[in-house]
Amino acid sequence: MKCTVKKVETKRQMTDFVELPKKLYKGNSCYVPDLEKNVRAWFDPKHNPGLQHSDVVPFVAYSEAGEPVGRIVGIINHKANEIWKGSCVRFGWIEFVDDTDVSAALLKAVEDWGRQKGMDSIQGPLGISDFDKEGMLVEDFDKLGSAITIYNPSYYPEHMVRHGYGKEVDWVQVRVKVPEEVPERFARVQKLVGDLYGLKVKKLTPHEVFKEGYGRKIFHLLNQAYKQLFGYTPHTDEEADAFVSEYIPMLDLNMLPMVEDNEGNLIACSITMPNLSRALQKSGGRLFPFGWFHLLRAQKWHHEDEVELLLIAVHPEWQALGVNALLFADLIPIFKQMGFQWAETGPMLEDNIKVLSQWKMLDPMFYKRRRCFSKDIK
Repeated sequence: MKCTVKKVETKRQMTDFVELPKKLYKGNSCYVPDLEKNVRAWFDPKHNPGLQHSDVVPFVAYSEAGEPVGRIVGIINHKANEIWKGSCVRFGWIEFVDDTDVSAALLKAVEDWGRQKGMDSIQGPLGISDFDKEGMLVEDFDKLGSAITIYNPSYYPEHMVRHGYGKEVDWVQVRVKVPEEVPERFARVQKLVGDLYGLKVKKLTPHEVFKEGYGRKIFHLLNQAYKQLFGYTPHTDEEADAFVSEYIPMLDLNMLPMVEDNEGNLIACSITMPNLSRALQKSGGRLFPFGWFHLLRAQKWHHEDEVELLLIAVHPEWQALGVNALLFADLIPIFKQMGFQWAETGPMLEDNIKVLSQWKMLDPMFYKRRRCFSKDIK
């Protein structure tokens, strides 16, 4: 297919960018749409402080008939390049019809733009932040997607290989059955670690989150816990404030256990929420007129039987000491009380053995492999 790739410069082009997935995934029962307002907000510096240290350019591919057939975003995260000592352009938000001419043209647009900016390699799908969706699905295309992960058809990774892209890293997810009660080992370690180090689980109030700085404390912890992970860029206080104001009001604080030491220092946390996949599917990616109702029902009334374990973070000085047992011991009874039968984690790096091994007591299923592809563009 002959196509023309255009930089998004008009409202009409941005609408084409935002609405393209509706066409591509029509009738696909596994795809979970993004909220359209969130996609538009990602490009707005007022809502996305990460744009202060990143260059971003969105593109849309059009057929000869003028129909949108693909999209992509080029991203240069200057902070990440400085930290990881590279000259890398990222691509994200990639979608395309099953035509290699279209996918090639989209990738070439970002490669050329990155090369003009002095970059010598390309990686993706990635975003600016680790809280952006990342990693192209390469297995389990028949599994329901989620609100926090990328879903794509099976032909996507095939196109990447054809265009000379190779594997940079892989992520996997874990799915576990929520046990009827806290496993004996977790209970034992919980008591041992709590008694030995004087650790305690804390539940936050809205006042503590928004007025006493706990939102920033959480992100300071994440920066310490994740700083060695692939491509991680530390979040500024401004970015933390933006995430907290946007997302914390949507969460049930009882599902966000914190662990503090005997001096009140935050050393671990977990962020979980009800699975929103079906609610987002029903919303069609729009809050109005009725999308808000489906999301509210999933968040507040817990009609789904699955919970999403968005993240677990433990300060490096406390890792491998069993601190995560306090989080599990707190969450399992809450999950059972709320009627959750299954739990699914967010993507975790396949070589992060320390993190992956914490699930072995819960008979985990490892699935939904995602890949960051890369290529030299010198």
